[in-house]
Amino acid sequence: MKLDRKEILKALETITIAGEGKNMVESGAVTNVITFGDEAVVDLVLHTPAMHIKKRAEDDIKKTIHDLISPDAKVKVNIKVEAPEKPEIKGRAIPGIKNIIAVASGKGGVGKSTVTANLAVTLAKMGFKVGVLDADIYGPSMPIMFDVENAKPVSVTVDGKSKMKPIESYEIKMLSIGFFTAPSQAVIWRGPMAAKALNQMIFDADWGELDFMLLDLPPGTGDIHLSIMQSLPITGAVVVSTPQAVALADAKKGVAMFMQDNINVPVLGIIENMAYFTPEELPENKYYIFGQEGAKNLAEDLGVPFLGEVPIVQSIREAGDYGRPAALQTASPIEKVFEEITRNVVQETVNRNESLPATEAIKITTMAGCSAVKK
Repeated sequence: MKLDRKEILKALETITIAGEGKNMVESGAVTNVITFGDEAVVDLVLHTPAMHIKKRAEDDIKKTIHDLISPDAKVKVNIKVEAPEKPEIKGRAIPGIKNIIAVASGKGGVGKSTVTANLAVTLAKMGFKVGVLDADIYGPSMPIMFDVENAKPVSVTVDGKSKMKPIESYEIKMLSIGFFTAPSQAVIWRGPMAAKALNQMIFDADWGELDFMLLDLPPGTGDIHLSIMQSLPITGAVVVSTPQAVALADAKKGVAMFMQDNINVPVLGIIENMAYFTPEELPENKYYIFGQEGAKNLAEDLGVPFLGEVPIVQSIREAGDYGRPAALQTASPIEKVFEEITRNVVQETVNRNESLPATEAIKITTMAGCSAVKK
């Protein structure tokens, strides 16, 4: 079988890149097509710095050539993103912090904080310097999960300024509103007060040098999320969901929030929590209590990476309650699960940093929404 370059170009004329009116050949996005027997190499230039559009374009090219030309064709797509190099980052970056990863969920109760805690300790075990900011103002859980519920941050002087020193546990630096309130005290604050408290924990703290800061966001898509994205240039977002339709509907909204044009935070991927249950006495059996591969299918539909699945295991819950994240259990199946997911998060972060410019924080302009403007 020998592929014909003209036939491939004609097939590619059926594909339109998201956000552009013309097909990818007419718009000039396809810069070159080379064929070698049954192999085809397509060079593509995109002008939209969004990871999901890049992934969708690559998938569309491969599928179109396989459907219209030959299912046996070997297709390679080289994508280059032509975007401004290192534009001015809006908002205030935190000196010394390389990557800021927001961990979000559209719905509460899907295990977002548990996943965040286990990602953090796994990153630390891999040798990274890690911090966690518990941004769930109204339901802080990180102090419990890291067994530092009664800890109180102290004040230190840095460059003549007084700053909070984050609490350290399992080599993770951490701040949470839970450190400043009694365990039984409810935080009854309006949005502006919560946003002010968050800004203090972000900018008035001595975080030092960090490879990753994980933001444990509250569920939903609301005021706290906008305040965070207004304050910080977030590297990327990870969305956590369980497989059932009710959770997936909200997870889809969570992904859509980050992908919105006037927010435009790259989505690194989706993690499926509580994916299945395997009894200890029947290790080969998997029971899909909440449905099978719902989050994985959602990731495919939205064109974002699927980062992995976490099973329902009693020790994960117990470890969180006792303040020692389950990923610290050496040589356990749970350790392997979180190692794989964390490797995927790191890889997607590397891919994002290589292909996209720095994320810009947003400026809230109206009650109806927000827009990105230079400061």
